[in-house]
Amino acid sequence: MTEQPATARPDRRAELAAGLARVRVRIADACADAGRDRAEVTMIAVTKTYPAGDVVALAGLGVADVGENRDQEAAPKAAEVAAAGVRPRWHFIGQLQRNKARSVVRYADVVHSVDSVRLARALGTAAEAGRDRPLDALVQVSIDGDPARGGALPDSADPDRGLGPVAEALAGAGSLRLAGLMAVAPLGWEPERAFARLAEVAAGFRQTHPEATALSAGMSGDLEAAIRYGATHVRVGSALLGMRPTLR
Repeated sequence: MTEQPATARPDRRAELAAGLARVRVRIADACADAGRDRAEVTMIAVTKTYPAGDVVALAGLGVADVGENRDQEAAPKAAEVAAAGVRPRWHFIGQLQRNKARSVVRYADVVHSVDSVRLARALGTAAEAGRDRPLDALVQVSIDGDPARGGALPDSADPDRGLGPVAEALAGAGSLRLAGLMAVAPLGWEPERAFARLAEVAAGFRQTHPEATALSAGMSGDLEAAIRYGATHVRVGSALLGMRPTLR
């Protein structure tokens, strides 16, 4: 029995088309309000918990960039999407364990969540062995500087978690390309405060790494503020695909 390719029902495709239209208007309006060119901002469709058929449908609607948070879901989904003849640009945006690096480098085009020198080295080793082209990597920044949360620490000389050492580890790996920074607004912070702080960090960072211009920030609820403060990539899930089922 031949396995059927991943597809979405016509009504689901219509839902996705409507969500995509709304998000595109929001991004365009936010760029206009910020005096920015719409072409400067890439929307990443975050498809965690949603099936491969949704990814295929979104690709048919013109979505080129797709994000996933967990390797155990992303790896088989990427394979299923590829089997359907669709090849989006895959972004790994969740916390990454070093032992998952070999799997992630096989399908991801960009990893957004590098926050330690040890992870950068593991990713570089895996990419050297498992890819024929460099892997784009972003340093995840801790906006509030809390070492208990994910993210490299700005203004820190910590040899494993400091922003400078992590960036240097990525920049020095021939199998990786340091592309920029990523951040998530901390719980309890207003988006304006969070992304203003990120913009400060990014400005200083680009003085040392002028080629690393990507700034991944903003999600469904705060993408306008992120764009106002320079985000080049916004990660949109629920506003595009609907509310996710509760994970157990």
